[in-house]
Amino acid sequence: MWSSLPGAHALHEHAVRLTRHLTISPRGRRLLRWSALAALMGVTSMTRAAGFPATAELAHEGFRVSAEARLLDSDETLGSLTPTNQLTPASVSKLYTAAAALDRWGPQKRFTTRLLTNGSVSGHTLQGDLVLEGAGDPGLTSEDYWSLVQQLRQRGIEHISGRLLISQWRFGPVECVTTDRCRARERSRHAYDARLSSAGVDFATWCVRVMPGEAAGADARVSGCFSARPLPRVVNNVKTVASGSTGISAERTTTDGRDTLVLSGRINRDTWPRNVYRSGSQPALQSAATLQQRLQEADITLQGGVAVTNTPPADGARPLASVDGKPLQELLLRMLNYSNNFMADMLALDLANRQPAELTDARAALEAFVSREVPDHGPVRLASGSGLTPESSTSAHGLVALLSTMYRRPTLFPLFVAGMQVPDNGPMHFIRRGSDLFQSHVMVKTGTLNEPVPVRAIAGYFRTESGRWGAFAVMLNGRAATPYLNWRKTLEAVSEDLTPMIANH
Repeated sequence: MWSSLPGAHALHEHAVRLTRHLTISPRGRRLLRWSALAALMGVTSMTRAAGFPATAELAHEGFRVSAEARLLDSDETLGSLTPTNQLTPASVSKLYTAAAALDRWGPQKRFTTRLLTNGSVSGHTLQGDLVLEGAGDPGLTSEDYWSLVQQLRQRGIEHISGRLLISQWRFGPVECVTTDRCRARERSRHAYDARLSSAGVDFATWCVRVMPGEAAGADARVSGCFSARPLPRVVNNVKTVASGSTGISAERTTTDGRDTLVLSGRINRDTWPRNVYRSGSQPALQSAATLQQRLQEADITLQGGVAVTNTPPADGARPLASVDGKPLQELLLRMLNYSNNFMADMLALDLANRQPAELTDARAALEAFVSREVPDHGPVRLASGSGLTPESSTSAHGLVALLSTMYRRPTLFPLFVAGMQVPDNGPMHFIRRGSDLFQSHVMVKTGTLNEPVPVRAIAGYFRTESGRWGAFAVMLNGRAATPYLNWRKTLEAVSEDLTPMIANH
C-alpha cells in the first residue's frame, strides 16, 4: 500500500496542494491527485489502484484494503487494489457457505426432523420415552413442532408415560469461539449471537410479543410470539404511555441454567404489538420447552419430564412423526438476505464430515470446497460459516474467483444470486447508497464487524449497461487505532468506483 512507503504522506500532501485550486469535479481532482502522486513518487501506486481511486482514499485514512472487479464473459480485470491482501470478510463469508451447500446438496435438499420411541403405543398411551432427533435444520420453527405433535394426535396418542428426550447427537452445544457467543452463555441483548445445536428451533432465539396495556400508566401486556404464554421467564418493566414514541429494551440473563427476559421501556397505547427477539443460552433446552408447550396445547400429557442427550436414538427406535424442513434454496434466501448467523453456522456444521461436529470440522469442509471447486482462489481461512469469527480471512481476488465459479454453474447460479440484495429494493435499507446506476445494477452481500477492528466488506455481481455480467469484491479492515468507518462512506466510495465500470461496458 502506497501509504506505508517512506515519505508517502508528505508526497500526498504535496499532490493535494498541486490540485487544490483546480476548478474540476471532486472525482476529477482525486484522479489528478493520484496521477500527481504517482509521478512524484515514481512508483506504481496508480497501477495498483486502477479502477478503485475512491476506495484507495480510504486506504490513505489507515484502512487495509483489498478490491477487485472483473468482467465474467471475457475475464477482463476492470480494477484492482491490492487484490490478494488477506483480510477479514465478516458476513461475506456466507457466500462460501451458500456455495458449498449448493454444491454438496443441490437446491432441493431438506432436513428431516423426527419424533421416535423405543417404547410402544397401547391404547392412547405411549409407553416409553419420546425422542426428538435434531436434524440440524437451520430453519426449524415452532410451526414444525406443531406439525409433529399433530401427527402424534392423529395416531391417537394422548399420554406419554416416559420422558421427552432432545437428541443433539449431530452437534451441540457447539463450543463458542467468539466473544459474542461466549458472553451469550450468561446474557445477551441480541439475537445474532445464539449458540448452536442440531436440535435448535426458532433460530435458537426466544420471542415475546409486547402489547400496550389497557390504559396509560399500566404495565404492557406480554405473550409468546407463537402462543398465549411466553416460554422464557419474563420480568416486565414496560409501561404504557399516552403519547410519544415506543422504545423497548430487552436483555436475556441466565442464572442456574434458567433464561429470563428482562424488558424495560415504554409502548404507546395506540401502537401495534412489537416482537422482541433475544438469543437463548441453551438451544436444546429451548427446543424441549417449545415442544413441551406444543404437547400441552394438544392435550397430550407428559409424565416423565424432559432431558437433553448427545446419544443417537437406538437403531431399533420407531418413528412416530416427521417433518421436512424448507428446501435449501429457501433457506439460503433467508440466510443471505437477512445475514442470519445461526443459519449459516448450522449449514456449515451440517457440511462437516465428522459427528458430533465442531466449528473446526465446519471450517475443514468449507476450505475443502474452495480448494476443490474454486480455481485460482488463493489462500483462505473460514473459521465459521457465518463470519462472526474475526480470524477468518480471504482476499478480493479469492471472492471474485468464487463468484466467477458460481456464475459458470448454470444449475446453481440463479439460486446463488437470488439470495443477494439489489440495493434499491432489498430488505436492508442501509445499503441504499451511491448512484442510481450502482443501486439498480449490483447484487451484493455485505459484512460488518466492529471488534476487535472495524470491518466493512461487500461482494457480489454487477450488470453493465450493455447487459454484461461482472463480479467484484471490496474489503476494508481497520487497524487497532483506526476510527470507526461507517457504511455510508464505504458504499459511496464503492459506488463511485463501480459506476463507471457499469456505465462504460
